[in-house]
Amino acid sequence: MNISVTANGKAYRFTLLDNPTAKDFYARLPLKLTLKDYANTEKIAMLEPKLTKAQAPKGTSAKRGDITYYAPWGNLALFYRDFGYADGLIPLGTLSNETSKETSKETSKAMSDEFVELLSSKDLEVVFDKQP
Repeated sequence: MNISVTANGKAYRFTLLDNPTAKDFYARLPLKLTLKDYANTEKIAMLEPKLTKAQAPKGTSAKRGDITYYAPWGNLALFYRDFGYADGLIPLGTLSNETSKETSKETSKAMSDEFVELLSSKDLEVVFDKQP
């Protein structure tokens, strides 16, 4: 499942995992959220109602560019710094470095780096949407 996250007028591609929580998130798209900084590591936004935790792992770690769901609080989290293991953290997907016919590997990596840099700055209004 592929999604786009549009911020500051530019779309960035994410690839979601094949798990019930990611599928639940995907089913809610399009979704407009304001991401707020948390712990100088991630941007978060609360989701109502909460996503399913069916078949979710007990927890996971996150890397820069990952999108996750923190089940205890019910928030979406996009990481701009690596983060260690946390109970209740469910992986949803990651910022895609896949290239298309129109996008070179170098351009794709630059766009990924650009998005992570954007996350590390101010609060950010984004739109999550489905992609073919």
